[in-house]
Amino acid sequence: MGSLLRGTLRSLALVAAGFAGGAFATGAASATPEGESPYALLDQMARVLVLVENEYVEPVDRARLVEGAIKGMVSELDPHSAYLTAEEFNIFQSDTQGSFGGIGVEVDFGDDAVIVIAPIEGSPAHRAGVRPGDRIIAIDGRSVRGKSPEDLIRTMRGEPGTEVALTIRRDGTEKLKHFKLKREVIRVSSIRAKLLDRNVGYLRIKQFQIGTHEELLAAVGELRAEADGDLAGILLDMRNNPGGLVDEAAAVADEFLSGGVIYTTRHRGRIVEEFRAGPKGSLRRGPVVVLVNEYSASAAELVAGALQDHRRAPIVGAQTLGKGSVQTIIDLPGGAGLRLTTMRYYTPGGHTIQALGIKPSVVIQAAYAEDRSFGVVREADLEGHLPADGKPSEKAPAEADAARAGDDESSGPKAEGGDETHLGVAREIPADPTGGPDFQLSVAYQIVTGVMTMTK
Repeated sequence: MGSLLRGTLRSLALVAAGFAGGAFATGAASATPEGESPYALLDQMARVLVLVENEYVEPVDRARLVEGAIKGMVSELDPHSAYLTAEEFNIFQSDTQGSFGGIGVEVDFGDDAVIVIAPIEGSPAHRAGVRPGDRIIAIDGRSVRGKSPEDLIRTMRGEPGTEVALTIRRDGTEKLKHFKLKREVIRVSSIRAKLLDRNVGYLRIKQFQIGTHEELLAAVGELRAEADGDLAGILLDMRNNPGGLVDEAAAVADEFLSGGVIYTTRHRGRIVEEFRAGPKGSLRRGPVVVLVNEYSASAAELVAGALQDHRRAPIVGAQTLGKGSVQTIIDLPGGAGLRLTTMRYYTPGGHTIQALGIKPSVVIQAAYAEDRSFGVVREADLEGHLPADGKPSEKAPAEADAARAGDDESSGPKAEGGDETHLGVAREIPADPTGGPDFQLSVAYQIVTGVMTMTK
């Protein structure tokens, strides 16, 4: 055991020496007292690894142990930095590309079931008759109870041509329903568009993925053709949008602006990059209203902040999540990846998004926010979150208070819930949203058409 331990320590020492000789080497390691050397912790890890391998009650998988140690190290940084195994990295990449092998269902996760929000049109699930509201209670004969959303997504996805079995409980039906579906390549559109009454164009961006900007331009072209002319206004709905690719978000914001800064990024207090809009955005003229809620995050907040600071559009809805940090994606050997927080976003006016979010011009809370058991959690509520602007972590309670500033009764009216909406967003968008089940959309529509003014 002693020789194995010494060999492992020598290997780790060589790895440490390699890091010290890299681009960021300063020579400080040689001047650091041995008791304070960071590599002493690597020695400790090696000792623990050897002890576990030799003394644990059952044989262990060394690769799994070391991979777990790497995951733990990165997860200590903040909630959004992560080490991704090859399988996890592959799923992550397929999400940003908008295509993957699967059955084609948009889902939400409950305690004991996977709830179908909607099957994707033309997908295996849609053709088989899976309906919105169906509750998936088992996948391939195994209960979904107690499984993480990541594990459940991984189970439903897979190589095109392979099969997956779903056991579904449907309201109004006593017997369970069983579906055997063959996976296909699923391509998910990030844009939902509809022409509303009075020639108002409704554009919902579900997430920012590869091709979102092109999808937006194509959708606007179709709406203008249907309107037989220019649009009288635009409703840009980014509620429940978790973010995604920043380049795509910046390109979308550019279409609504005629110049100026879209956003800046800062690393350790210094401006790293400044992204500016061009002068010929295709949607730079005409009224626009933006919809956001507690689940609008990251790149969606970036777009909302740019349009708000340039006074291009009023923002309607609830205060956003407050995820204003940049994650750099780094390929690692063996197909693994590293998602590392490297910068913070700032709006054109120099306001940080991180831990504070975007506060709407017209604050309307959704009904689920009233139910405290629902647990609306913003960035500032997450343990270990990155502080707003590099201040010490003891500032976190103040950030959380600021992020929840729009949650009290004085902040504005409350939208009602119901089966016709999902997290406040209407499942079906009516031609005239006025007075409909989606109160946030109703107000935004009345503002963009001039029926309601900002002073009212």
